[in-house]
Amino acid sequence: MNKNKPSLTALVLTYNEEMHLKRCLESLKDICEDIVIIDSFSNDETENIAKEFGARFYQNPFVNHAVQLNWGIENGEINTDWVIRVDADEYISDELTSSIKNELPTLKEDITGVRVKRLMYFFNKPLKKSGMYPIWHLKLWRHGKALCEKRWMDERMKLSDGETTTLEGDLIDNNLNNLTWWTQKHNSYATREAIDILDKIYNFTNSDVVNANLFGTAEERRRWFKKKYLNLPLFVRPIIFWFIRYIIQGGFLEGKRGFIWNALQCGWYRFLVDAKIYEAYIVAGKDKDKLIMYFKDTYGYDITKIG
Repeated sequence: MNKNKPSLTALVLTYNEEMHLKRCLESLKDICEDIVIIDSFSNDETENIAKEFGARFYQNPFVNHAVQLNWGIENGEINTDWVIRVDADEYISDELTSSIKNELPTLKEDITGVRVKRLMYFFNKPLKKSGMYPIWHLKLWRHGKALCEKRWMDERMKLSDGETTTLEGDLIDNNLNNLTWWTQKHNSYATREAIDILDKIYNFTNSDVVNANLFGTAEERRRWFKKKYLNLPLFVRPIIFWFIRYIIQGGFLEGKRGFIWNALQCGWYRFLVDAKIYEAYIVAGKDKDKLIMYFKDTYGYDITKIG
């Protein structure tokens, strides 16, 4: 055990992350006793980079992020007091590094979860308007005290018991891939989010998720607003969402980057999710069993199961 580091394991999911992984692991090596990589059978240099940093490397077939995270928690042979979830295209700011080193070991036993701020980059510069910052996420937890909620998209860590606190500093999300990659990824995300939304209507999975509460945690507030959003008509809600993000929350203040981000993320992506729901209704109607068969036949997803 390294006494200069907190008793902390980083859990990192990867698939062909040679572009980002070294940067991620560089930011973790001074605060983590252990780093566990859960890989989805990469065919690039991901494994070699992980082993260069002394990370323990596991492989497991990818279903979705929730399944992969919980597999890592259960099979990663974690032996530290704390765990931190970090995506391969994320890295820890200097301020957050200092907060983790100095404050994590001093937290009281009833604190079982820690929220930190995520700072999103777009075209290699931070996005701080459009409601993008600060967004607080539960990213650290005492080992054995949290699992990832079972959702196709927008999954969050959920504590079994205890209280949460916050640490200052940013978890920086700065993906370096181009827009073609981004749109292809979000096309896949849109399918999974359409399934997630339909699950709320048809109860395909009986999943236990974070509560929606206007007066609760940051995650609970976001879920409350999302529930209100989903009650709006298809194709109307993306327009309202774009208006709120770009105009009311000041996305226009970030110039061309803000315009592009809001057009793609808050407009095109949200519209695509609705279009995929509409397409499912056109093909399968609003019959639960037919919708289940539609997503299985069309996308290969068994939407009655998440894990």
